[in-house]
Amino acid sequence: MKQNLRRLLFLFFLFAGLLPSSLWAQSVIQGKVLDARSRQPLEGVTVTAAATNLQIISDQNGEFSIPADGPSATINFQLIGYSARTLEVRLPLQETLQIALQPTATNLSEVIVTGYENNRRLLETAGAISVVDSEVIQRFDESSLVRAVNTVPGVRMEERAPASYRISIRGSSLRSPYGVRNVKMYMGDVPLTEASGVTMLNMLDAGNIGRMEILKGPVGSIYGAGTGGAILLEPKRAAPGEHQLEVGATTGSYGFRRYAVTASTGGEKANALVQFTKQQYDGYREHTAMERDVFLLSTNFYPTENQTISAFLIYSDLFYQLPGALTQEQYNENPRQARGGTLGSVAQNATMNMDGVNVGLSHEYKFSNNWRNITSVYGLIRAQDHPFNTDYERNANQEYGLRSRLTHTAAIGATEAVFTVGGEYQRGFQVARTYDNNGGNVGLMRSDDELIAETGLLFAQAEFKLPADWIATAALSYNDTRYYITRLQQAAAGEEFKFNRDFAAVLSPRVALLKRLSATISAHASVSAGYSPPTEEEILTSDGVLNQELEAEKGLNYEAGVRGTMLNGRLNFDVVGFSFRLNETIVSRQELSSIAVFRNVGSTRQNGIETALAFTILEEPLAPVNLLKLWGSYTYNHFRFREYQQGETILSGNQLTGVAPHMATAGLDLATRIGFYLNLTSNYVDEIPLNDENTVFSDSFLIMGARAGVRRTLGKQLAIDAFFGAENLTNQKYSLGNDLNAFGARFYQPAADRNYYGGLSLRYAL
Repeated sequence: MKQNLRRLLFLFFLFAGLLPSSLWAQSVIQGKVLDARSRQPLEGVTVTAAATNLQIISDQNGEFSIPADGPSATINFQLIGYSARTLEVRLPLQETLQIALQPTATNLSEVIVTGYENNRRLLETAGAISVVDSEVIQRFDESSLVRAVNTVPGVRMEERAPASYRISIRGSSLRSPYGVRNVKMYMGDVPLTEASGVTMLNMLDAGNIGRMEILKGPVGSIYGAGTGGAILLEPKRAAPGEHQLEVGATTGSYGFRRYAVTASTGGEKANALVQFTKQQYDGYREHTAMERDVFLLSTNFYPTENQTISAFLIYSDLFYQLPGALTQEQYNENPRQARGGTLGSVAQNATMNMDGVNVGLSHEYKFSNNWRNITSVYGLIRAQDHPFNTDYERNANQEYGLRSRLTHTAAIGATEAVFTVGGEYQRGFQVARTYDNNGGNVGLMRSDDELIAETGLLFAQAEFKLPADWIATAALSYNDTRYYITRLQQAAAGEEFKFNRDFAAVLSPRVALLKRLSATISAHASVSAGYSPPTEEEILTSDGVLNQELEAEKGLNYEAGVRGTMLNGRLNFDVVGFSFRLNETIVSRQELSSIAVFRNVGSTRQNGIETALAFTILEEPLAPVNLLKLWGSYTYNHFRFREYQQGETILSGNQLTGVAPHMATAGLDLATRIGFYLNLTSNYVDEIPLNDENTVFSDSFLIMGARAGVRRTLGKQLAIDAFFGAENLTNQKYSLGNDLNAFGARFYQPAADRNYYGGLSLRYAL
């Protein structure tokens, strides 16, 4: 009897001991995998339970369900083009998991783009789009975005002085003597370009940017007025599961110093990144010192599975000196000198002082798998104190805006359709005063103006995924821009003066077609219209004169291209040809006072080819040399004035001012298992016509740069990046940011000769 009792007790305790294990074995982990950037579901993710090596694949909604053993489980998530993730899960789960994977795409078939509002792979996007990610930005010293942007075909970024930027997409800088104009820019879903048409890109630090998408040509059907293109910036954000502190310092030639501190934390429900950067530069040329402090707060919240709230705040305090342009004789004699004379840059203390705050808030709500809305609001304030060679400007800006879009996905028979409708509104108020500049001090007032700028658009887009791997897109937008200017100085004298300019609202259509030729190659073609009204600075010039007759530009662009991968993904290529016709083309010229004035000159024809290639020779994570890659881009521009007469001089047929016929960039990337890396970059720019008459050209130049370093992980928490680099290794004498149609033949803004930098970055995982 006792023996039977012992057997029963033994069986009872054995059963009791095995019961939890059996219960744990029956646990099922359910979840959904999303793209960390777009928050779209990821299909085809390999989900592995480490203990059993059981693998399943996420479905088209990103959902998965996998059994697991024990009181906890280790689950691995892998998808080509995304950083692998490992997650420790305690069982049993009380809710469905939501996993976000960070994109790290290096292959065109893997790159996801947000341009044209489609969140598709680049291979399935009909349009000329180039992506500049953080890896490209970090090839250089992060002092500016110039060298990173100049790796893109069809795009040219210039720096007339440190922090004085100009961007040209397919010749769009023709009307930009300074600053970024005729290119619409966004930070996330928030317009960065102000209602007045200008973008203060120099208020950002290169380290603030996590990614850039550059859309070339007219994109007014979705992003509003503009004939030059659009640039979509994504602020740097914390990665899911990331809790770290990073500090870095860089120093280099001509007094270059840059310091950065970044703290980030990322979870399943929220992430936040705080960054402070400080940059100082004594300058290669006389009177080219600069200093910039930037504070960035970037956050994402996921309160429910259907909601995402994104927000950013950027505070910037910027100061830089303006050396002024040189004549050919001055350039040859001493390229490091500043513009001299009684109106010289030093004598007049030509400088820019700006500080401002940009705030943006976006809310995405998924009503269902088929309905989604994203609504964004933003605001900014900015103050500017600007003694110039010939005047003294003091401006203050405040602005707010709203952008919202609703997307519906539907199935129409065998056709998948995506419909998007939305709108955008911006209103800016500016107080602008100009004075005499008395040796860098405020003199007598010249003008006292208040400017209200309003711009808005309504847009709609339909995209159809057709049988036989065709994708068709049709889009249309309605654009409207108005300026209200009150001249207070004259009003105070009893001469009430108001000037209102309401540009006729314009419809901008876009039609595009894409064909998947194979699993890795696609061809696309599109026709799009562009519309670009004058900016506030083109109507109200810095000498206080109102340009009341200036009309908006209108253009039509035809485009076709092919992109994809070959040789098992080792060769990536992207080739686009385009033909653009622009009417009422706006050009700038300098008058005796060196003030830029603007006028419509007829029309231009702009034909070109843009090519990007990348070949991965070696990519073996466990090999001593685990990456060896060659890449390059080439741009051919055949840009001509079609109808242009100045006085009695016929300029029709001349080359478009400021545009190089040929540009090319090439690079090599090498990385080893022990952490050593090498990045080599070369950039060639052909002769550039500097005036409309085509009598003066800048010299062609070839510059090279290199960055080498060691990235190592020390222990489980500390990572180090020690690097050294050099720019302009060929020691070329060249001008980066020429003054076009300059009075007194002052065309040249010399760039630095051979220069060096080095730095150290430490990242500590918390």
